[in-house]
Amino acid sequence: MKRARSVEEYVALIKDAIYELEDMKAAIEYDGEGMASALDYTDEIAEELQKMYQEMASGDYCWNTGDLKYMSHVKQHDEQSLPFRQLLIRINETHKHGLEPAEEE
Repeated sequence: MKRARSVEEYVALIKDAIYELEDMKAAIEYDGEGMASALDYTDEIAEELQKMYQEMASGDYCWNTGDLKYMSHVKQHDEQSLPFRQLLIRINETHKHGLEPAEEE
């Protein structure tokens, strides 16, 4: 899986994931029969991503500190229950391994 190629792209991925989580939470709150338990882990993931976004904005973000905490939830759920799972994995891979090297021409 390709990682983000720039800090701007990485920030955009984080913002996209936050949006997806907020959208999923709204859908669950509106009509979430059987999905109410997802609110626990979606809130945890959203909090971690919000914190990352704030740290990047302030310059306090640290790369390569291992898996992000939310990965324990991602590993427990498939695309059916976490439709943007691949986006969260891509963010984690970028966090762990840094930006994707530029392609040589």
